[in-house]
Amino acid sequence: MADSSSSVPPPSASTSPSSVTARLLSPEQIAVKAGQTVPFLRLPDAARLYAERAARLDALADGHAIGDYLRFIARVAEAQQRLAADYPVLPLPDAAAIALAADRIEPPLPADRWPRSPLWIDGLRRLLDTLSASLPDGPARSLIAALRDAPAEHLQSQADRILNGVTLGLNLATAPLIAAALQVYWTALVAQTLAAHGAQAFGRTHAATRCPCCGSTPVASITRISAEQSGTRYLHCSLCAAQWHMVRVKCAHCESTKGIHYQELSRGEGTGGSEGVGGATASAGLSEAEIVPGNSRNAKSAAVKAECCDECGHYLKIVYMERDPSVEPVADDLATLSLDLLVTESGRQPAGANLMMWFGEEDGEGGQEGRG
Repeated sequence: MADSSSSVPPPSASTSPSSVTARLLSPEQIAVKAGQTVPFLRLPDAARLYAERAARLDALADGHAIGDYLRFIARVAEAQQRLAADYPVLPLPDAAAIALAADRIEPPLPADRWPRSPLWIDGLRRLLDTLSASLPDGPARSLIAALRDAPAEHLQSQADRILNGVTLGLNLATAPLIAAALQVYWTALVAQTLAAHGAQAFGRTHAATRCPCCGSTPVASITRISAEQSGTRYLHCSLCAAQWHMVRVKCAHCESTKGIHYQELSRGEGTGGSEGVGGATASAGLSEAEIVPGNSRNAKSAAVKAECCDECGHYLKIVYMERDPSVEPVADDLATLSLDLLVTESGRQPAGANLMMWFGEEDGEGGQEGRG
């Protein structure tokens, strides 16, 4: 039988077994090794996904500078949960389409090309009815009523812009509401495709930094804790909420393992989120995290950081369950908007998007990259 541990030289006559040292693995080798033991893909549990998000948003809202908006998005998440609990059967890819996507190493439910069923618009209107009933009279309810009565052609064109990250012609005020319905639609698509075709419907794709289910950008990454694994990093899809594995200390935009460092809001700034990041404002200070090469867990103890890449100039938030088990990527990303403002002031570009918060010029030219 061949020796399976050939990477470690056998001890010589002058070397005791206790003095043999294993060769250090590079980040890429760690990724390969992790891929053999860590599940690549974690699909969302629609039965509790949005309820957990709503609870986290409400918790972060107390004393937060944008607490009212966080509470509003919490009510949106509650409406999403109600919609997800009774979602209709959707048109799905057949076995041939699944096989073709696998052959091309592409996601089977691409957000920018998938022929959306009109059922997503029915879902949007149901979501808006639920949301409106939870709000007092005021501008928000008027906005919701106007959106509910909008023609299907307008809603479809707005959806196209959202799914392609384009702000030209996008109504930034209603975009989060339309995006909320699209999130539930795609989460249902993933769940129903899984039920119809099994886990083999989804796998690794050419674009390692894009969702393997729908091809969307991540909203953030999360290091998970469980009985089976601790500190394993997953990217969290901004649309369908699938999570896919990516080794730590690796850029979620260009995949470089060089020039990676971390930034966080100064402790004690604000009163909202964990580790004092929740209520920070744009004037909060940044402190550079202390990094040991290849091990981001030696950074300081903030539950939310910006992972920055000097190679491509992009960044993506990372939330740590080992530092706060209740972190939720969408909620905690929203609650640390000040961190985005400060990191982008240094010229960095976001590598992800949060569909619950949009920036840009509705009448500007072109689109936007990264953050929603």
